[in-house]
Amino acid sequence: MIYVLDLHFLNYEHAIASFLIESSAGPILIETGPYSTHESLVKALADLGYELKDIKHVLLTHIHFDHAGGAWALAEQGATIYVHPFGARHLAAPNKLYESARMIYGEEMERLWGDMRAIPTKQIHETLHNETLEIGNVSIKALHTPGHAKHHIAWLFNETLFTGDVAGVKIDNGPVLPPCPPPDINIEEWITSIDLIEQSPAKSLYLTHYGCITEIGIHLQALKAMLEDWSAWIRANYQSGQSIEEMTPKFKKYTRDQLIAKGVTEPGLSRYEAANPSWMSVSGLVRYWKKKEQAAGV
Repeated sequence: MIYVLDLHFLNYEHAIASFLIESSAGPILIETGPYSTHESLVKALADLGYELKDIKHVLLTHIHFDHAGGAWALAEQGATIYVHPFGARHLAAPNKLYESARMIYGEEMERLWGDMRAIPTKQIHETLHNETLEIGNVSIKALHTPGHAKHHIAWLFNETLFTGDVAGVKIDNGPVLPPCPPPDINIEEWITSIDLIEQSPAKSLYLTHYGCITEIGIHLQALKAMLEDWSAWIRANYQSGQSIEEMTPKFKKYTRDQLIAKGVTEPGLSRYEAANPSWMSVSGLVRYWKKKEQAAGV
């Protein structure tokens, strides 16, 4: 049985989820959300009859705050945290990660994400590509799926794949959008990861932002199209000499208009922006194109 736990990020419904799988070794949690939603997580667990201390296995898709910021609080209760090897050191010593984020979010840091503390290395499991975890009567396979982040894992449980951000953001009946924050967006790797998902045995995708997708082929093709659309828009405006500051309000309007054209209205527009801030995709995709230029010697 899979349970979707709405973490009510910034008091929005269907912005960030955690997922719970029951096993003979106790409940398994996939994603913790940020620590700012910790009390919502505790309540959601209680509604299922569990306490925080019952969670001994936490699987993270990647270490961005909205997915992993609260992992330390589970570790304090004795949980093992399963993560990509590239992300493990940041969980063990999160100061650099936290301070880098503080430079971006400033005084909003606490409201958005809350605290982040170190996790003992003995409680961090560095999970390899195609590694299968055997937790009680449950088997879960890790698929390394870079593109959104180099430290990204999609978790395959039977015919269900927990996709973090690699399969995009889709709120209720709105369109799928590609979250493109800095620092390591890589379009080519992302497309390869999407192809890997499509070739997997998964018949349903569980998106952290937000919920279950069963029309996988249609969903992933729409994601590819939007990823290419956003990348092309940023490239054209970046190469025209516009700064990030100049592009950001234009891109925010561009993406908002895309949502409206697909029938999204408030509060859906605000939920999309909470789950996938448009300004972050400007920074992430500009950084991507700068790297491409440097690699080409431009």
